[in-house]
Amino acid sequence: MQRSSGLLGGVIVMMAVLTSIIWYALWQEDQRGLLTVSFLSVGQGDAIFIRTPSGAKVLIDGGPADGGVMRRLGEMLPWWDRSLDLMIPTHPDADHIAGLVTVMRRYSVSHIVQSSVLGSTPTWDKLEKEIDRQKAQGAQVLTAQRGQTIELGAGVRLELLSPDRNVSYLDTNMGCVVTRLVYGNTAFMLGCDAPQSLEKYLVSQDGSNLHANVLKAGHHGSRTSSAPLWVGEVNPQYVVYSLGCNNIYGFPHAETVATYARFGISTLDTCKSGTITFESDGNMVRRH
Repeated sequence: MQRSSGLLGGVIVMMAVLTSIIWYALWQEDQRGLLTVSFLSVGQGDAIFIRTPSGAKVLIDGGPADGGVMRRLGEMLPWWDRSLDLMIPTHPDADHIAGLVTVMRRYSVSHIVQSSVLGSTPTWDKLEKEIDRQKAQGAQVLTAQRGQTIELGAGVRLELLSPDRNVSYLDTNMGCVVTRLVYGNTAFMLGCDAPQSLEKYLVSQDGSNLHANVLKAGHHGSRTSSAPLWVGEVNPQYVVYSLGCNNIYGFPHAETVATYARFGISTLDTCKSGTITFESDGNMVRRH
């Protein structure tokens, strides 16, 4: 009887594995030709997971330490997949990087792109230690620089818009990594916590080339970001607030809400909706 139970248990485990493999194969089939961008629900912070049509996996920021980014990644990837192709900690603030410390302890990362802006907290020190460990295991670690383009396969590229210089001792928000994800005729503007002064500078440099279908509201909807000039040039169809419910900062601020309302832009937020996912086929973007 014990032998039969052991055999039955082995069969059940094998069936579970086969079911997972079949599920993953079907999921991969469904991914063909589609770029997915998910604004993960991690409480008061930022975490963006990107999956390209070619299968590249990108994580931009990881939210706060208690934000549950590992749980969210588990919803995006099969349980046995513990690898990421690219990780970008946009700047040293804990609500963007604390979750990445845990991610890097459990996932292998092929490439890491970070700002030259420096942190001064224990969380930052932990992140740097994990980055060094990943580097020792073969990860390529690069400093973000305006003008760089990261090719992600199948025609998807990530344009680095800022910083454009060494920002070691600037304010961390001013030195954050601003990126624009492009696939065919569609784009996503991912502006980290860039303040209005940086947004206006990018407008002076890029103008209408900043256009994107989806804009992540800068600094979680703070009045310090989302300059009307910036919003007008990006001219998105959707804006996403990545924030926690009843956060102590009062995000999104009334001024920011009014700005997007004035432009007639649809807004979504991770407090009300949880993880927010968009799909692009290169010609149009739709909410998944």
